Amino acid sequence: MALIALGLNHLTAPLDLREQVAFAPENTADALSDLVRQPGVSEALILSTCNRTELYCTVDSGAETIPQRWLLSHHGLGTRKLDEFLYRHDENAAVRHIFRVATGLDSMVLGEPQILGQVKDAYQLARTAHSLGTPMERLLQQTFAVAKRVRSDTRIGANTVSVAYTAVRLAERVFTDLKQACVLLIGAGETIELAARHLFDAPARRLIVANRTLEHAQALASRFSGYAIALDDLPQHLAEADIVISSTASREPILTRKMVADAIRARRHKPMFLVDIAVPRDIEADVAKLDDVFLYTIDDLRDVINENMQGRQQAAREAETIIDLQVERYLAWRRTLDVRNPILQLRAGAEAQRDEVLSKARQLLNAGRTPEQALEFLANTLTNKLLHTPSANLRDAALRGDHDLLLAAERLYDASASTHDIPDKDA
Repeated sequence: MALIALGLNHLTAPLDLREQVAFAPENTADALSDLVRQPGVSEALILSTCNRTELYCTVDSGAETIPQRWLLSHHGLGTRKLDEFLYRHDENAAVRHIFRVATGLDSMVLGEPQILGQVKDAYQLARTAHSLGTPMERLLQQTFAVAKRVRSDTRIGANTVSVAYTAVRLAERVFTDLKQACVLLIGAGETIELAARHLFDAPARRLIVANRTLEHAQALASRFSGYAIALDDLPQHLAEADIVISSTASREPILTRKMVADAIRARRHKPMFLVDIAVPRDIEADVAKLDDVFLYTIDDLRDVINENMQGRQQAAREAETIIDLQVERYLAWRRTLDVRNPILQLRAGAEAQRDEVLSKARQLLNAGRTPEQALEFLANTLTNKLLHTPSANLRDAALRGDHDLLLAAERLYDASASTHDIPDKDA
């Protein structure tokens, strides 16, 4: 069995391609079930975020290319569509990769904490789909422990540099004084909640929260003195917004070019600043062609992010050291799965001999022998069967002068102590 990590991310693939291979949360469990039905695939995890789509799979020897073929087929892409954008890590490199991903070392925002929650969500979806076995279950539990240790033992999380924070920083560059700006937030997930917190602290003049489920929008808006609306009401409120930040899991655009064009006219061409940090995108790409509209996608945030990275570089090096150690620990555990376990073999052999002798003892009872005769047969025969092979091997060891084996047997069976452990029948 081999562990592989296969995928693409913000460093290897453009946004339009990442959109094509993204998995919606509501469809991921079914996709996992289909993936583990592929020949040679025994375990699978799908991690799909705005910056990456990755498959983690345990496969049989010779089936290493099955996950890639499945990914292309699942999304209806040509056989060479992803070749230049995909990366694949095998065995220890795959373990290292998932550790680095979960700790934020492979993120656009170095050390950002949201990715750990996304890995945990992927884990829960895999459990729902029953696509995990013992090796990958152990890998993910160790992944969470590594991420926790990196957070506690390094300053990887020092200095706020989340995608949400970066979006707000970018907005501040356009609107020097956020106290004069009305901000429309589309979505109610963790990223939008973080953006709302930063805007509330700024503070922005007004917050509007739009979401498909109005109750979720109301819950978020109430915490930050905002106003909640349903997505269907966006056209009526869009013109109020100086700044729009959107992050939903929608498969189709939320804001169309026509909606934004109508809002610009209603604003008498007062500029609008839009940040789309969703994958697939929430805002149609053609919106960027409109006059008086400034549209940024998640890939446009890199320059702002890089300004805030210096303080985390040393922490990242410390995190890599922790990961090096934990990779070897996981691999050492995994190697034990490939070693024949003598305890399991010994127990299985003993249980087989017990069942055989017990069956013959029952036959004696059915043939009319007394219970005492059947018990005596069972005790004597089972003792002889259990001790025959080790006794023969010890006799051979004594003849060969194999003192190591004789000493090992003495330690294993604790022969010197065993007779003293049997209570006297008259006690």
